Amino acid sequence: MAEKMELNEVEVWDGNYAAAQALRQAQVDVVAAYPITPSTPIVENYGAFVANGYIDGEFVMVESEHAAMSGCVGAAAAGGRVATATSSQGFMLMIEVLYQASGMRLPIILNVVNRAIASPLNVRGDHGDMYAGRDSGWIQLDAFNAQEAYDLNLCAFKIGEDINVRLPVMVHQDGFLTSHTAQNVYPLSDDEAYAFIGDYKPVDEMLDFTRAVTYGAQTEEDWHYEHKAKQHRALMDSYTVIDRVFAEFKEKTGREYKRLESYLMEDAEVAIVALGSTVETALLAAKQLRESEGLKAGVVAPRVFRPFPFNEIRDALANVKAVAVLDRSCPMGAMGALFNEVSAAMYASPHRPLITNFIYGLGGRDFSLEDAKAIFREQKGHADVGYITTPLQQFSGLRGPKLGFYEMKRSK
Repeated sequence: MAEKMELNEVEVWDGNYAAAQALRQAQVDVVAAYPITPSTPIVENYGAFVANGYIDGEFVMVESEHAAMSGCVGAAAAGGRVATATSSQGFMLMIEVLYQASGMRLPIILNVVNRAIASPLNVRGDHGDMYAGRDSGWIQLDAFNAQEAYDLNLCAFKIGEDINVRLPVMVHQDGFLTSHTAQNVYPLSDDEAYAFIGDYKPVDEMLDFTRAVTYGAQTEEDWHYEHKAKQHRALMDSYTVIDRVFAEFKEKTGREYKRLESYLMEDAEVAIVALGSTVETALLAAKQLRESEGLKAGVVAPRVFRPFPFNEIRDALANVKAVAVLDRSCPMGAMGALFNEVSAAMYASPHRPLITNFIYGLGGRDFSLEDAKAIFREQKGHADVGYITTPLQQFSGLRGPKLGFYEMKRSK
């Protein structure tokens, strides 16, 4: 029997420690991991919890991130509750096995502490690794601060393990900006947290020798299409379970989460759409601009990146005049990934606001209040004249000459 840990009503944790505590309270059976900055403290703390008797689980040290996810796949197929963590280059090395995990419908929890992808080498945070996983078949949740890193990990187990989902789940947080920033966190007690998640109920575990099952079968063209379509359907339909779990979490804690978070959008004329810790900066900028300049600014933030909240985005932006979609990842020859998702949603709307794309914060470059205010003011300029007055895509916070692409053409 694992030892209980006495927690205060309010703890001061960074995002990594908050995530590690959630894994401890879930009593994860196996964590297979290889350390990489800035996610190392998650598995490091889990290992300490195991060593000190706070978890009746196993910490498996492997030789790479590819091996880490391979170990997680094996442990999950055997019938265990499984989790791990990674970032950046480690995530890229894991990618091959991410598709194996989702295709086998194994509800593994992966904490991704978002960090720039080399080259050049960089240990600071941007969303290149988050975007790299968007087609891997995993549910993706996004935490904006340490409290949310804790809460969403608890929810992730309950979502992924639901019999109507049975899919792996990523919980994202920004490298250093969230992972290493200490904040007040209100945890549940060990008993409350475990009761919320519930006991793990294996499905088709390989160690049940009374009923043989096959994992990793080869299908080719005769059945591969049907398997992937069924997997996609499960991911798309998981929103009903996500909504239910978020509602149950609100009932237990009073903290409310939605698949799409909207702030100050009731009367907003201009908006920013963003992910991660940037959301809090943009929200503060919107509040200050409303007070000082009367600019009706709002913020929209996907809490669930996969399955993408297509309808919710369309509805949230239904009445705004101009929208800036912020991508913290270099698109390398295209529009930003989040911009493309939002634009697709609004193309299906009878109301199509003016939408521009800002690339920002690469390699951990700071995104300041003034940066956010400048973007809001520019959207107000578009809204006032009724057309986009700048390049469709711009790089915000870049040293040197302004960088923009895709000039807008207007008929006379």
